[in-house]
Amino acid sequence: MEAKKMRFGGDIFLSNVGVGLVVVGPEAPLVAGLANDLVKAGIPTFGPSSEAAALEGSKDFMKRLCFKYGIPTAKDQFPFQQAFVLTGAPIVIKADGLAAGKGVVVAMTMEEAYDAVDSMMVQGVFGSAGARVIVEEYLEGEEASFFALVDGETALPLESAQDHKRVGDGDTGPNTGGMGAYSPAPILTEELKSLVMRSIILPTVKGMSAEGCKFIGVLYAGLMIEKKTGLPKLIEYNVRFGDPECQVLMVRLESDLAQVLLAACRGELSKVLLEWSPGSAMVVVMASRGYPGSYEKGSVIRNLEEAELVASSVKIFMPEHHTTLTETSLPMVVVYLV
Repeated sequence: MEAKKMRFGGDIFLSNVGVGLVVVGPEAPLVAGLANDLVKAGIPTFGPSSEAAALEGSKDFMKRLCFKYGIPTAKDQFPFQQAFVLTGAPIVIKADGLAAGKGVVVAMTMEEAYDAVDSMMVQGVFGSAGARVIVEEYLEGEEASFFALVDGETALPLESAQDHKRVGDGDTGPNTGGMGAYSPAPILTEELKSLVMRSIILPTVKGMSAEGCKFIGVLYAGLMIEKKTGLPKLIEYNVRFGDPECQVLMVRLESDLAQVLLAACRGELSKVLLEWSPGSAMVVVMASRGYPGSYEKGSVIRNLEEAELVASSVKIFMPEHHTTLTETSLPMVVVYLV
């Protein structure tokens, strides 16, 4: 069911038909309070309240939480004019609100930095999400994605993944929602994963509880493993499974996902032991020319269905409700190798 329909009587429908679990996928309905409505209606719901979803819905909220509870993250400065003078390029400009994964600009020159601020705050390319910007120090290193299921008190780590956001080959071009990913992430050793849990995930869970907005759902921590220290810093939080990161995790998960998510809703994650396949998974995103900007819709994608005939380990997932490879009006089709 589409999220917008859920806000207008969908909870009543789900109650009447006896739905046992709702997993809220996109970030926008979470920030808007869909999980609040469902829980109020007595429906088991995996996904944070609107208050807890502010971890993704507001970069400023996340940064303030990090500083208050000692969670390692990039330094930020405000107002941006002062940051530009004191820091210089390279520098990172972020829209405070939701921008579909495209609200971050890594400015390598001051001209790019001013252009980013102008596009967000003056031109309004992200609407109200860009009315406020966060200016951060540039961190050099390797990015990785860390996932944990949270039941309000307990955090259960998932396997790691690494995504690639820039649209062009060689890590070039603007950021996208994700052009590819693989799992596990080689850079996240067992020692580093333990450190991420101790220094980032658990302090976040405890901090959110102390702030009166317990987190129930999935915490997706975007990390930078700093080149100069080898230590992880938090770049951002997502409060839902990422795309395409979710797919490379799910094809490796051997446990019953529904039962695991129900345990999170019941506050019983401490009883769960996850089982994973020992192999690796990789995703490649095929996007229409022009993405993530304006792009042609309805392009014919030829011969892709033959990929699944090459090997049983190749899987094709269509975006949203589309069932053919020739009628999609969305920007991407994804191929997975397991």
